[in-house]
Amino acid sequence: MSGASTNAKSIQVDPFFNNTELGPANFGQTVTNKVKDYFQQNSSLRVVATNGELQLEGTIVTYATAPIAPQASTGTGVNTTPNYGAQTRLTITLRVNYVDNGEPKNSFKDRSFTFYADFDNAQDLTAVQESLEKKILDQIMLDLFNATIATW
Repeated sequence: MSGASTNAKSIQVDPFFNNTELGPANFGQTVTNKVKDYFQQNSSLRVVATNGELQLEGTIVTYATAPIAPQASTGTGVNTTPNYGAQTRLTITLRVNYVDNGEPKNSFKDRSFTFYADFDNAQDLTAVQESLEKKILDQIMLDLFNATIATW
């Protein structure tokens, strides 16, 4: 059981463009490969370079960090530690266009898929970046799959 409800045999995944300042330089290629792999592993669709019965393209529009879980300042006078976030949230958003040539009513344009993951401020982003990206993209791939060809 693949969970896919499409009669299509092929999917075309165009390169995702990284339109963020913070995202790694190769992140567009990482996302593109993740989308291709996910659809190949979870459906019987064949990934093709052109003329796919289904077509996906997108842009990475958010790759941002923001402080969360505020901590109160401690100490007094010159020994005061100011307020700060105990954790930081990494948020990634993809804006996707989907064309279903067999069932045009299933197509959509500019739909956003967002997820996030939190990490402690004691950790440097570069130390946890790969695992956070994997966690976030795993959820976004599930959401994207469900929005395009899944039966649920």
